[in-house]
Amino acid sequence: MNTYKVAVIQESPVFLDKEKTIIKAVSLIEEAAKLDAKLIVFPETFIPGYPDWMWRLRPANDQDLTDEIHAKLLSNSVNLKNNDLENICKTAQKHSVTVICNINERDPENSQTTIYNTNVIISSKGEIINRHRKLMPTNPERMVWGFGDASGLKVVDTPCGKLGSLICWENYMPLARYALYAQGVEVYVAPTWDQGDAWISSMKHIAKEGACWVIGSGSAIKASDIPDSFPGIEALYPDPNEWINTGDSVVIAPGGTLVAGPMNKEQGILYADIDVSKSASAHRKLDVAGHYSRPDIFKLIVNNESQSPVHFKD
Repeated sequence: MNTYKVAVIQESPVFLDKEKTIIKAVSLIEEAAKLDAKLIVFPETFIPGYPDWMWRLRPANDQDLTDEIHAKLLSNSVNLKNNDLENICKTAQKHSVTVICNINERDPENSQTTIYNTNVIISSKGEIINRHRKLMPTNPERMVWGFGDASGLKVVDTPCGKLGSLICWENYMPLARYALYAQGVEVYVAPTWDQGDAWISSMKHIAKEGACWVIGSGSAIKASDIPDSFPGIEALYPDPNEWINTGDSVVIAPGGTLVAGPMNKEQGILYADIDVSKSASAHRKLDVAGHYSRPDIFKLIVNNESQSPVHFKD
């Protein structure tokens, strides 16, 4: 299908509660599907929430509190090997929708205690067709997440077009973007914790540079969304009316024209109709990985092998 409706979820998770957040995600997919959305996109680490607390804590002085919160995050992170996303996959299949779900993923391999900031693409048949782990956590995020590899740095074919995704500040990494452009991305999805004019300008730039649709999936969270059971809530989030993040979800057409959003200081679902075929036509003037690429001068080499710190041999 060339033209379809996209639904950008800008809602709060149930913080540090994997099961309840998955239930909420299923409900939001059902809601969007009833309005004929075919592509449904969640914000960065929706399950079970973005670790904003690391920007507020002083880990050297708050070690006990940091450890307590991290333990809750670890126990509520998604284990794909245990089929934790089964209900979301079944809902995608039930409604024949493609879902881009963003999670804290607990690595089932090696020590089983590393968390990754992970983007998962679920097909309309209810199958996980790609898993991308954030390559470079930003600043204090490095005390929460491991570094991903490029094994999931892929563009996948779906009924909604060729989909690819980079997470938050990965979108400021020119070579990571280029890796998606080179695979013919038509719908470029950017789940994020970022916000504001600079971020929106970057989304417009990517739509122009990559001649692709860009979906910026932001997070709109108020302090009142943090449950009273959250460790250290009185010190970390004393004002329930504070907007921890204002959202700014957008949908941008190839070339950089804003089609929907920004959705600011509002929770809900942002809808837009997109025509995937416009991506191909936009490449006529600028095709940075094609006729504008100059491979005789510039080359990009991507190591897309899965990385592991240990290999056992019989």
